[in-house]
Amino acid sequence: MDSTRIADNSSAAIIARFLRRRGVDRVFALCGGHIMPIWMSIDAEGIRIIDVRDERAAVHMAHAHAELTGSLGVALVTAGPGLTNAITGIANAHVARAPVLVLSGVPPRAQENRGSLQDLDGALLVRSITRYARTVREPSLVLQELDAAVERAVGRGGDPGPVYLDFPTDTLRAKVVPALQMDEHFRQKPTPALVPPRDSLEDAAEILWSARRPLVISGRGARTAGPALTRFLDQLGALYLDTGESRGVVSDGHPSVVNGVRGKVMTEADVVVTLGRRLDFQLGFGSPAIFGDAKFVRISDAPSELSDNRRGEVEIHADGALTLNGLLEAAGNREPAIDHEWAARLRAEHERKTESLRLAMASAPDDENGRIHPHKLIAALQNHIGDDDIVVTDGGDFLSFCRVGLSAKRMLDPGSLGCIGIGLPFGIAAGLAFPERPVIVATGDGSFGFNAIEIDTAVRHNVPLVVVVANNGAWQIEVHDQRITYGKVVGTELQYADHAALARALGMKAERIESAEELPAAIEWAIANKPALLDVVVSPGAVSSDSKSGLAWVPDLQPLAAWDEAELKWRDGVS
Repeated sequence: MDSTRIADNSSAAIIARFLRRRGVDRVFALCGGHIMPIWMSIDAEGIRIIDVRDERAAVHMAHAHAELTGSLGVALVTAGPGLTNAITGIANAHVARAPVLVLSGVPPRAQENRGSLQDLDGALLVRSITRYARTVREPSLVLQELDAAVERAVGRGGDPGPVYLDFPTDTLRAKVVPALQMDEHFRQKPTPALVPPRDSLEDAAEILWSARRPLVISGRGARTAGPALTRFLDQLGALYLDTGESRGVVSDGHPSVVNGVRGKVMTEADVVVTLGRRLDFQLGFGSPAIFGDAKFVRISDAPSELSDNRRGEVEIHADGALTLNGLLEAAGNREPAIDHEWAARLRAEHERKTESLRLAMASAPDDENGRIHPHKLIAALQNHIGDDDIVVTDGGDFLSFCRVGLSAKRMLDPGSLGCIGIGLPFGIAAGLAFPERPVIVATGDGSFGFNAIEIDTAVRHNVPLVVVVANNGAWQIEVHDQRITYGKVVGTELQYADHAALARALGMKAERIESAEELPAAIEWAIANKPALLDVVVSPGAVSSDSKSGLAWVPDLQPLAAWDEAELKWRDGVS
């Protein structure tokens, strides 16, 4: 491509220069005619282009990049079907509150609404799942629109999340006069931490240090507050639950962790602190049917994580770490009123269940055909996960197995949108952002299929990751008494597709594993030969506890399997 065809003062060149000044070092993209001026300008600016095979994967990669690095993720997709392909990724970033900038193009202004190729009102299409969506037709406004969009993406003035800008192709080639290329729009802006009000800290400290059974539940907003959260738990003695948004923020070995008795601790707590976490379906919507008369203290730097479903006795709109440190300061040397017998009982029960699960996983029997139990696969993977590893889990029922059996200091999963198929794109983004850290993607076979072609992307960009596909040849739904069980075969069994052969055809080292005895050596081989894929044939008859409850594909919800019935009983009681 001859980048000299794009003028230095063109809108496209301004876009590329803006990204470089904002610290963007890579863009995830799939090329197309309507975005070629941006593409060539980004390349000329020295920004790395990670060219993908599907636009959905581009946005997934930008999403994971943003969550793992704490910086803006950028995806570049072309008009029409390029954008519609990307919508699933945009929707997932929207629900996850991930700061992603999606750029696109549209036909030239003179052809607008006249039936030109790929003529579609993209901004209107994605407005409900973005923080900001605009078609920028005027070259003189390109720079300030970019500035405004990024402000919204990173959460200044509201929740962080995806933003969308597209540009007519003639706008991209048009010149922006030098007087309008103001440094104030190019310049990287600091992100000031929101400081908690002193009176709110004192009110919250009074509630928390008076509580007998305090519980802390963390989410997205806790990712940068790990050390402060650990100190807070140490001093207050509260029990703690993580969620998929904050796995690894607090060490599994910390004495406050009670993930094994998730349902019980939520029903018994008298004060619940949510740290950067919405009370969505995974937490029973904060319903009194689950949490009883517990008081809530809500802490977040994002407005939506402060007041959804249950209002707090105290609601603190502020940085998580600053708030936790402020609470410790407000409490001073005061002794917490915690019921130590309650905390010790639940912690001991958690440890018993965790150890029981560990032993059960390691000894899980093969099925009658010798196919591996998913628990045994996960146990073998866990043995190879170190402190620096980044683990991405994906799948239907397989995700439920991973949720209880896999642990790492940094984990990503499909999130509360249930957006299966993120595994490989998330893993690629992780491997590119942190090539020195081991990256493992553990995915079900159905979920792998959504973006399996991105194996090609991983190979072309030499991404150092290991992909483990749990291949149970199952992708159908069984209904019993109006309850849905996912991942269990009914009728005609699906074929055990050879995913290793697919990976090898796309240039990746890969092996098919059919016996548990092969697992340890195979995992070591894959780690030593990255990028590599293991296609592990597992039993289709193995069903997770979530699936037994009709709740597969719903991470963290199984302990609340009866919440809807309890909710109805509670509402009947108060009606």
